[in-house]
Amino acid sequence: MAMNHTAPTSERAHPTPARYTAIALILAVITVVEVAIVYTKFLQPVLIPLLLVLSATKFAMVAMFFMHLRFDNRLFSVMFVGGLLLALAVIIALMTLFGVFFA
Repeated sequence: MAMNHTAPTSERAHPTPARYTAIALILAVITVVEVAIVYTKFLQPVLIPLLLVLSATKFAMVAMFFMHLRFDNRLFSVMFVGGLLLALAVIIALMTLFGVFFA
């Protein structure tokens, strides 16, 4: 007596190659904007926060689509983000310990 059991999953269908190409083009455009911002004089006062936001956007897109976190089980995303937050906390603690924020 053979029984077919399928485990319930929360996975979604992966995007088509055309979608991956569009995402790659968006990432390329963001990179061009980042480089252009560095050479724009009037944006110098907000340069670092602006670059951080653009870099975080690119990081999120790469993690979601090219690392397939958007399509896999939610547990993988939670583990990835948890490790990322732990690393960020360690970096901030070390920067505080060595006085980087007070220089």
